[in-house]
Amino acid sequence: MPTMPMITALLEQGLNRTLWQDRGAKSTRQRLKGKILTLNIRELGQPLVLYFSDQQIDVLNTATPDSDCTVTLSITVLPQLQDRKNLTSLIKSSQVDVEGDLQVIQLFSTLIDLAEFDPAEYLAPWVGDLVAQSVSQTGKNIAHFVQRTLLRRQSQVGDTLIEEWRVVPGALEQAWFCEEAQAVARQCDALEDRLSKLETL
Repeated sequence: MPTMPMITALLEQGLNRTLWQDRGAKSTRQRLKGKILTLNIRELGQPLVLYFSDQQIDVLNTATPDSDCTVTLSITVLPQLQDRKNLTSLIKSSQVDVEGDLQVIQLFSTLIDLAEFDPAEYLAPWVGDLVAQSVSQTGKNIAHFVQRTLLRRQSQVGDTLIEEWRVVPGALEQAWFCEEAQAVARQCDALEDRLSKLETL
């Protein structure tokens, strides 16, 4: 189990590499300069405090009363913040609780949305450009294959359930069948009675 200082260090390094080196997000970064965002992730039990400066993001795990915006959410909701369009619906559904300046979390969500994550960029210093690009492309191909397979399986399961549902008789059909079965049983009883009477003659 990683310790909190390790989590904050890894998060800080990852955020700075992906968000602070992307030239396309410069204007959004400038608007966050000097702001403090506190993320209260329920499963961690400790806050993640993001300090935005001109050069980088500093991540600490000590709460501060100076926070411009405090966001409380579950760790499962975090990936949904990557699409800034989700933020409003997450707040309305109470999956995300925001206190303070809403614009701070909106800008942060925009920053994540604008960032382009390229695994090859991080692998290149360790294994070289060619191998990094090859590994990255292979990873993307595998991810697409798994996604397509899961979607196909999901579609097949859905079709099977629909077909099975069509085969299963409804409540009225079951009631009609029971009545017909009882009628046949009564006719059989009556026939047996008649046969037994004929035999006694």
